[in-house]
Amino acid sequence: MPPVVVILGPTAVGKTELSLAVARRLEAEIVSADSMQVYRGMDIGTAKPDRAVRAEIPHHLIDIVDPDEPFSVADWVSRAQPLLEVIREKGKVPLVTGGTPLYLEALFGRFALARGAEANPDLRARLERQARRYGPSYLHRKVQAVDPAAAARIHPSDLKRTVRALEVYLTTGRPLTRLEKEAEERLRAEGGRVPGRVLLFGLWRPRAELVKRIEARARQMLEAGLVEEVRRLLDAGYDPALPSMQAVGYKEIVLYLQGRVGLDEAVRLMVRNTRRLAKRQMTWFRRDPRIQWLKAGINMQSSVEDIVTSVGGEL
Repeated sequence: MPPVVVILGPTAVGKTELSLAVARRLEAEIVSADSMQVYRGMDIGTAKPDRAVRAEIPHHLIDIVDPDEPFSVADWVSRAQPLLEVIREKGKVPLVTGGTPLYLEALFGRFALARGAEANPDLRARLERQARRYGPSYLHRKVQAVDPAAAARIHPSDLKRTVRALEVYLTTGRPLTRLEKEAEERLRAEGGRVPGRVLLFGLWRPRAELVKRIEARARQMLEAGLVEEVRRLLDAGYDPALPSMQAVGYKEIVLYLQGRVGLDEAVRLMVRNTRRLAKRQMTWFRRDPRIQWLKAGINMQSSVEDIVTSVGGEL
């Protein structure tokens, strides 16, 4: 079978441009590993490829749920795993690209999904209300009491993962980290979730260069109509507290539309939060020794050739 090719990296690093160039050379089909691109109607703030590009190159797992539909890592894996096999059976190369570490870890075997820890929307909503009332650190202290290992790896301000760790414990009565360890052992015994070769390529830029790109992308999103996109979502009745609406870019513009901050401040927060997101992504990715790192920039064609050559040796 053709190998599965993965192009990953922090937000705004240039993954889309590189992935499209590689897909054209390999006649590959792209599988999005972006947790926000799954939502319909959220196009500008998630930097989705436009319809012309998606008509030229097959893209999968984009626009598959509405912003108010629950969608978990397990949901994504359950769709992505069989999709990779369908693409390979056609003799095509599956090109997985995105910056959501949990998606990539869950699919390619370094992180296994804990059984019995499915989402509990009612409990999650209750915990989120507590966080709004008492602050994220209140819930983080609860995680420290029941799952110190999880608390150590979750930043106190990372509400999403704090809530998830507590949700799992309160639903199952067992720490998330223990369930994950058991799942990883089970996955290793089963030989992995994706058979055959997986080639992982990471894209990086010097920090100062990446920051400039993040700032430029924020301006481009505003010019493309991000404010109007968020306004349409709110007018359609989507709650600002939804996980989808808490994505970077959306939550800051919601604050502006609610009159809580000016537009300049919303953009400043958007840039700051995007920089923090990129830092978290790189921290996670750097732990994976399988990734072959490629420097983005003027040498993109060289990166394309590196990937195409590696894949050619596997076909």
